[in-house]
Amino acid sequence: MNLQETITKRFKEVFGTDGTLYASAGRINLIGEHTDYNGGFVFPGAIDKVIMAEIKPNGTDKCHVVSIDQNQEVEFGLNEADAPKEMWARYIFGVCRETIKRGGKVEGFDAVFAGNVPLGAGLSSSAALESCFAFALNDLFNDNSIDKFELARIGQSTEHNYCGVNCGIMDQFASVFGKKDHLMRLDCRSMEYEYFPFDPKGYKLVLVDSVVKHELVDSPYNKRRESCERVAKRLGMETLRDATMEDLNAIKGDITAEDYLRAKFVIGEKDRVLAVCDALEKGDYETVGKKMYETHEGLSKDYEVSCEELDFLNDLARREGVTGSRIMGGGFGGCTINLVADDRYDHFIKTAVKEFNDRYGHEPRIYDVVISDGARRV
Repeated sequence: MNLQETITKRFKEVFGTDGTLYASAGRINLIGEHTDYNGGFVFPGAIDKVIMAEIKPNGTDKCHVVSIDQNQEVEFGLNEADAPKEMWARYIFGVCRETIKRGGKVEGFDAVFAGNVPLGAGLSSSAALESCFAFALNDLFNDNSIDKFELARIGQSTEHNYCGVNCGIMDQFASVFGKKDHLMRLDCRSMEYEYFPFDPKGYKLVLVDSVVKHELVDSPYNKRRESCERVAKRLGMETLRDATMEDLNAIKGDITAEDYLRAKFVIGEKDRVLAVCDALEKGDYETVGKKMYETHEGLSKDYEVSCEELDFLNDLARREGVTGSRIMGGGFGGCTINLVADDRYDHFIKTAVKEFNDRYGHEPRIYDVVISDGARRV
């Protein structure tokens, strides 16, 4: 059975009726890493892996939710004191509460959900879950009166207030606003966005998941953020968004070598995102690939958020003639995102699986991704 059939069958078994189906997507980010908190640009797209839910109002003040993937059922009320202890249920409860806090209406409902977004690969399954339920509650109880940006913020606030994750807006934005065959350039300072065509004829987009996550002793993200903030302050700027390499080189003697490298990456990455946008408008995927390699190099050498396994996969991609490859996500494990010409695809995947397994004792996971629509009624 496919995902939809599995969900509708379970909903009928548990609730004896039919509801309405909704879905929202996981996401990739083609380029623009660690730029969001520096007021820069990100370049995500929704993918063809989703969280899907069947939902029906039940006329009570209680929500009864079944997670097929967790094989659990949870019931909760809609007041702050009713927060469930199960983490997956807190995402849904948080979306309900954040909708209510904004003056939206939420009543009791029955729901069954499941997903095919790979967990732990950096594809934002949590944002897909939040966006799916935020979209559904807006449709079922609010006549779609809450705008899309507010739906994304509802998901982001859920992470902050109910799940303990101080995330940016990109994941929820991509999940809500996703559009088939298009990537989106989001300006993290002004929140303006623009769609860019992404339908790479003759190429495939594939993730190679190292299935590695290095446990880190300190908080490397916060340390890097602090580096960027120190440099911006020294430049008299709010963020590094408006900084140039000339600006940075002018104060090189006044900052630490580490802070210099961190800022150098962020300034370069801002320019790479804009170069990729220009290249996509011309259908120039070779330039897109070149910029992806430059981003990996910067993330590995200047921002130092790579790890041996990801550098190995990136080097292998370059050796195999892959058009573009880089770490995707925060780093220290996870996957590389690769733009591969169709005629090199099979050989690249075969080689990557074999050589990675020979070196590290386990095979990487391979996920083909297609850029698809975001939150929607199915």
